[in-house]
Amino acid sequence: MSESLARRAAALDAADELADARKLFTLDETVYLDGNSLGALPAHVPERVADVVNRQWGQLRIRSWTEGDWWTAPERIGDRISPLVGAAPGQIVVGDSTSVNVFKAVVGAVRLVDDPARTDVLVDATTFPTDGYIASSAARMTGRRIVPVDPAGLPSALGPATAVVLLNHVDYRSGRLHDLPGLTAAIHDAGALAVWDLCHSAGAMPVGLDAHGVDLAVGCTYKYLNGGPGSPAYLYVAERHQASFDSPLPGWTSHADPFAMTPGYEAASGSTRGRVGTPDILSMLALEAALDVWDGVSIEAVRAKSLALTDFFLECVEAYALAGRVVSLTPVDHASRGSQVALRCGDAPRVMEELIARGVVGDLRRPDVLRFGFTPLYVGFADTERAARVLAEVLSV
Repeated sequence: MSESLARRAAALDAADELADARKLFTLDETVYLDGNSLGALPAHVPERVADVVNRQWGQLRIRSWTEGDWWTAPERIGDRISPLVGAAPGQIVVGDSTSVNVFKAVVGAVRLVDDPARTDVLVDATTFPTDGYIASSAARMTGRRIVPVDPAGLPSALGPATAVVLLNHVDYRSGRLHDLPGLTAAIHDAGALAVWDLCHSAGAMPVGLDAHGVDLAVGCTYKYLNGGPGSPAYLYVAERHQASFDSPLPGWTSHADPFAMTPGYEAASGSTRGRVGTPDILSMLALEAALDVWDGVSIEAVRAKSLALTDFFLECVEAYALAGRVVSLTPVDHASRGSQVALRCGDAPRVMEELIARGVVGDLRRPDVLRFGFTPLYVGFADTERAARVLAEVLSV
């Protein structure tokens, strides 16, 4: 069986239209299946960052804000992310952390609704913890009530009291893909606004923010976008909302005339309203360099390979692993699957530790979930088969 699956993996790799993208990354013999936590390093980024440090900072110094185009980086890089999430230019600004952008988005959305009768902020009950923490604080600060809701039951939870709904596009633990088009439409039918967290979907599949009428969205850049540890996040504000978007963090760089240094605040136009303080230039420009790997890449091809990789991994695990040792939490249905596979395992901590020792890197979600992220730009089918085979060996011990 293993020889048959290994041959299939080799044939699939030979036919892979994205196979050459792997050469753009700094990789070794490790099977790296944790790109949904931290993407691999694009090989050209160190040289670009060295130029930012040595020439732009070291030689040009303050002149780089203009001569090096540092000042325009948040909007410029936002426009490079836009095609990956289905947004027209001028709607995404890069900066701050995902948590800070969730705060801006939720508070800003409540202010856009501006209806005291709409008392409820609904939040995905299975959300990544920070999103829940931030949404709860935002609700308290705006005099709203936080209501945790299972995404599957969201349509029935919507009503005249709903102001804003915050959802994760892909569940970070199970890899379940939620119905962004359908749920956004249901939220709008209820008269509310939709805020989506794209951390586990951007760079792994089409999103269609504009096409599906999403109001606001946030996302990180250090997972499938490979921007580096702690690279800045982004905020999407649909063009139709920008003139009325009232950020709860009106920093000096989002002022219409930031260098006038006036005591009164006047918001800039467009996506610039989402800025706060001075851009974090070193990580910002590392991200800009990292995005070069997307030049000429079709996000539809990325999605097709993602599904093929996760299908193949599940098939190999079923073929190799002892029955009952692991149970998949990730939906089989393609319409409900992100780009990861989560396996429930009774001794997950030991298993993941041993996998990493044997050169297969995934991650652990306590107490019992093994999580494997499949980044189509640099993960191949031979990697996938090897990971499943090593997992079976570890499970048999």
